[in-house]
Amino acid sequence: MTNKEKISVVIITKNEAANIGPCVESANFANEILVLDSGSSDETVQCAIDAGAKVIQTDWPGFGLQKNRGIDYAENEWIFSLDADERISQNLAKEILSVINKSELSVFDVPRSSFFITKFMNHSGWSPDRTKRLFRKNTARYTNQQVHEHLETNQKIGHLKESLIHFSYLDVETVLRKINHYSSAGAVDFVKKGRKSSLSSAIGHGVWSFIRTYFIKFGFLDGREGLILAIANAESSYYKHLKLYFLNSKKDLNQS
Repeated sequence: MTNKEKISVVIITKNEAANIGPCVESANFANEILVLDSGSSDETVQCAIDAGAKVIQTDWPGFGLQKNRGIDYAENEWIFSLDADERISQNLAKEILSVINKSELSVFDVPRSSFFITKFMNHSGWSPDRTKRLFRKNTARYTNQQVHEHLETNQKIGHLKESLIHFSYLDVETVLRKINHYSSAGAVDFVKKGRKSSLSSAIGHGVWSFIRTYFIKFGFLDGREGLILAIANAESSYYKHLKLYFLNSKKDLNQS
């Protein structure tokens, strides 16, 4: 490797044996590939080691906090935060190595191309889906949310051109599992923020989520998958606010 700047790719995992090997292999341009595993019961850890990663086993404090741990453990100044179901293409790897040596900026976002059941989506709010992932470790930190954590920084954002490949939802079972998981975690985040809900509010949020995905974000141009995604987003929003309603009801009952 001829670049002067060094970079660590940081990945958090739990039971990602099916994904972690190709994920780590896609990051083999980096000086360090660091995997933080929170108690996998499958072959995730061994698969990561076999693919060339350094593995640190930890507990699970939440997405944002775990990613911040990874930043702190990383040996190098530059960080690329990668999820187990994502892949860095060769062209993106070349672009990353180029900008960390030539650009004066410290934080970059990257467009993400996401797969939904049968195809990569071009609309529905999923494209270009820019997300901040490349940064100097002293310039950005993740928020502490349970889900939908994001990178916070006060730096000017540079924009990479090559896409990060995201195999987000490979089948309907994954869609249903993530709807349940993310709606539960999202409801907990809302409780912590003091948010309130009701049955009518949950229904309203679900309907609005469908309208936003399918019409405002042009999901209908994604064909059958665009309709399926719009319905899935509606369900996720509905259940998140419904769960929030019952969590608050239980909390009020315990306090009475």
